[in-house]
Amino acid sequence: MSTSIKQVSKTTEVDERNAALVANANAIAALASAIEGTLGPKGLDCMLVDRFGDTTVTNDGATILDRIDTAHPAARMLIKAARAQEEAIGDGTTTTAILASALVTEGAAHVTRGVPVTKVIEGMQLGVAEALGFIESQSRPIESVYDDALLRVALIAARGHEDIAELIVEAARLTGTDALRDPAFSLADAVIAKEGAPNEVFAGIILDKQRVSRQMPRSVENTKVLIVDDALEPPQIEDDALGTEAGFAKHLALQEEFRANIKKLIDLGIKFVAVAKGVDPIAEELFTDAGVFAVRRLSSRDISRLVELTGGRTIKRAGLAKDPAELRSLLGSCDRVYEDEKLDHIRLIGRSGTQMATVLVGASTREVRDERERIARDAAGALQAAVTSGVVAGGGAVEIAASQRVQALREKVRGMTAYGVESVAAALKRPLAQIVANAGFNPLEKVEDVIAAQGESGNYALAVDCDTGEIVDMVERGILDPTGVKLYAIRAAAEIAEAILRINTVIRKREESGAPPKESATDGESV
Repeated sequence: MSTSIKQVSKTTEVDERNAALVANANAIAALASAIEGTLGPKGLDCMLVDRFGDTTVTNDGATILDRIDTAHPAARMLIKAARAQEEAIGDGTTTTAILASALVTEGAAHVTRGVPVTKVIEGMQLGVAEALGFIESQSRPIESVYDDALLRVALIAARGHEDIAELIVEAARLTGTDALRDPAFSLADAVIAKEGAPNEVFAGIILDKQRVSRQMPRSVENTKVLIVDDALEPPQIEDDALGTEAGFAKHLALQEEFRANIKKLIDLGIKFVAVAKGVDPIAEELFTDAGVFAVRRLSSRDISRLVELTGGRTIKRAGLAKDPAELRSLLGSCDRVYEDEKLDHIRLIGRSGTQMATVLVGASTREVRDERERIARDAAGALQAAVTSGVVAGGGAVEIAASQRVQALREKVRGMTAYGVESVAAALKRPLAQIVANAGFNPLEKVEDVIAAQGESGNYALAVDCDTGEIVDMVERGILDPTGVKLYAIRAAAEIAEAILRINTVIRKREESGAPPKESATDGESV
């Protein structure tokens, strides 16, 4: 009886000590389970419903994680990491969530059995470093945008939508390899989806604006471009000063000077004027009479894209007083500017050789439009990641090979650190296990079959054909993933797992504003 009481007391003590860890691990696992069914070619969709009953149907992990309703702090850590990955690389968030959940679950299991957290984390760091090094060694570089592998990468990221994958590849070729390798450039930003639009790629940009006046020409060609990063208005006189004779005379003089400056722009042969803020009626009238196409109230992003496309430089309203020769040096140019009244936007077509593209994705309804835009952005992000980092075998093959490399390391590591290495080896099996489970096969059986096949053949590209269940070469089948997506996912998952495992206690903070809460018998701490 005495021994039994001691055992119960000891178990309760262990449970209380690890309560925060277990709760956090369960939250991460619950969040991952919400999106794991979307992974792989046989993954299904998730329906998100808001409080008004509006629905979003998608199998994009980043969208699901970003819009899921959860207040658990550990779950929100994973959501923030997924959002950061989507912004940085544009793909792989579902894999990150699954790996993070597996690492936390495996690590927590070892900790609850008595392995020190620091030893588990130390082992995880060794295992992750081994896995990253192995995957990098298996990567094949992409030499140019004409590499056939890019279409395969885009097609997989686009979830089999061939039309979207082809659009993204065409846009990449218009943009060029150098631009895709520029860290400041994002091909996903070139994607726009519109209801009723045809699928199209062109060397130019779209402005979601209309002409300042319907009396202006709907289209201009081979035009000089002026970009005004300001209001196109004369200087204003204060109301008090305007009431005086001198003030009114100054007002008239400024109006006349402004009119002269607008005529000077027209004489320079400018046919398209882009303005960040408002356009004065005087300028509107003169531009309309002269057949100048003008657009106003553009965002800073629109202005930046115009500068990049046309090669022009921005001016402020004070710059209108510059002499014609100096103004001419600030002008850009483009082949054509026109307003598409059906799609309600303005389109600019760049000069021949312009390395800038816009991907216009057509859709029938708002819901379909949003999903197709997400798909196209994922494909663009994956393609750009492939150009910058290379490609590896997809379908979970490279993770299984990395898992076996980490497992071999585990045999060499002594002490409790080996449990952390073992956690990484186990977690790396999860992507393939989930892919085959979503395809309707037994994950335990298929994972072991792949491990055995890779070991016997030495071919690290072997994985499961989700249609037949056979073990096939992913590279030969064209199933390729960007190396950068794999590396980022593993790093992000490891960082989340380490952060979760280090949390020993969860304490509710008092509100920063207002008086502090009164102390209670528990010293004001709420867990």
